[in-house]
Amino acid sequence: MDALMEVRGWCGRPLWELVPTDLDRFFGEDQRRLATLTKVRKAQSLATYFEFLEVRHQADIHAATGVLVQCPVDEINRPRGKTNMRVRIPPPAADVDRLFAGWRDDLHSARKYAPCVRNYTACRLASLIGPRVSELCLLEVQDIRWDLGTFGKVLLRGKGSRGQKKERLVPLINGSRELLEWWLQGPRWEFDGHLDEPGAPLFPSERRDPAGRCKRVSTSAIRGAMAEAVQRHLPRWSGRATPHALRHFAASDLYAQGMNVVAIQELLGHRWINTTMIYVHVNKTHIEDAWTSAGQRAASRFTG
Repeated sequence: MDALMEVRGWCGRPLWELVPTDLDRFFGEDQRRLATLTKVRKAQSLATYFEFLEVRHQADIHAATGVLVQCPVDEINRPRGKTNMRVRIPPPAADVDRLFAGWRDDLHSARKYAPCVRNYTACRLASLIGPRVSELCLLEVQDIRWDLGTFGKVLLRGKGSRGQKKERLVPLINGSRELLEWWLQGPRWEFDGHLDEPGAPLFPSERRDPAGRCKRVSTSAIRGAMAEAVQRHLPRWSGRATPHALRHFAASDLYAQGMNVVAIQELLGHRWINTTMIYVHVNKTHIEDAWTSAGQRAASRFTG
């Protein structure tokens, strides 16, 4: 549904009026910088929608508007890619625990302690509440609102697919508050003492501006550190366990702990819940676990 609404807003007219040259421009210009998998999914959504129109409503639309519905997704403008081979399946919880346990042990002997603990903290935060790596790099110390809500909250900022600014407040649940308290009370001071200054980055770089203050860490630094840690401690996941895979892991892990999909949608900052469903991966015993949990809730109602 989100892909259909996006195309409808882009073209400014009913979808059944679209022709292949419209999608040539949509995917070739408007969507040019998006990931291939994202474009493949949008094209599939459009193709499915037009198949529905052709089968169910082609005659009615033609009678009312004179337009003969035809799918604008063809072999020329269809983005290439196999969605079934590129789904980001995160490592299971035991492997993620093993990764961060080994990474944490490495900190004591790291040649550069401050950057290593910064990268560990940023990636660990991604595994707990699922921020994007770009959102991690934009975080400032003042974005941590310790007094909001039950657990405190963090203000995540980023950009949408069309360049608009997006912000959301995310509760510091799942151990994320304790992680950030530890980071700010100790290791963060290794970089500089400007924590109270406006704009001080939560995850700073070793590079400094002309005033001597630390700049923000880059996304490539966090991705590179994650890749190295995975290679050392989880080698069979090399090339697959990325910061973005940790975002998938956070969604799946919170769902397994009982958080509903709507809450996870808000946590991750998705506009549409069907996007969130792509991020939630369940284990093979999900049906049995859900049945057992439902039975326990039902029993408690009768015994309470």
